[in-house]
Amino acid sequence: MRLLLTSDTHLPSRAKLIPGPLLEAISDADVVVHAGDWIDEATLDLFQARAKDLVAVHGNNDGPGLRRRLPEIARRQLAGLRLGVVHETGAAQGRETRCERRFPDLDVLVFGHSHIPWDTTAPGGLRLLNPGSPTDRRRQPYCTYMSVEAADGAIEDVTLHRLPRRT
Repeated sequence: MRLLLTSDTHLPSRAKLIPGPLLEAISDADVVVHAGDWIDEATLDLFQARAKDLVAVHGNNDGPGLRRRLPEIARRQLAGLRLGVVHETGAAQGRETRCERRFPDLDVLVFGHSHIPWDTTAPGGLRLLNPGSPTDRRRQPYCTYMSVEAADGAIEDVTLHRLPRRT
């Protein structure tokens, strides 16, 4: 199963459009996971129209309309993986231990907020993935998103995709 992970799209404040390569990848994925900070309900509508399946949450910058439509935390079993999605996980220091305590029932936790790609495994086995942001690189060299290949309850591959710089 091919999962596409993204977060922090921040439209239209950080960009006017979703980057083309990400739009194409949405249509190709079996499941799209968005970890919040959409800003614009039209972006959620676009993802829902293009994705075969969407697992999504709201973020700290999302207004009442998005908060009504999306949960703060989402959970789903996909390809045998117990997947969770949340926008914020707190400071980087101690993240693995803190998330493992908060989400003991998960195999994978997708999060956003920092716009910084992250891929670690906690001591107890929880995999933590942050795809970065496709529209606001902050202090990173590129805007990014991730794809994940999963099967039989395991992650087989995680790829961080760098998006072309906007001109």
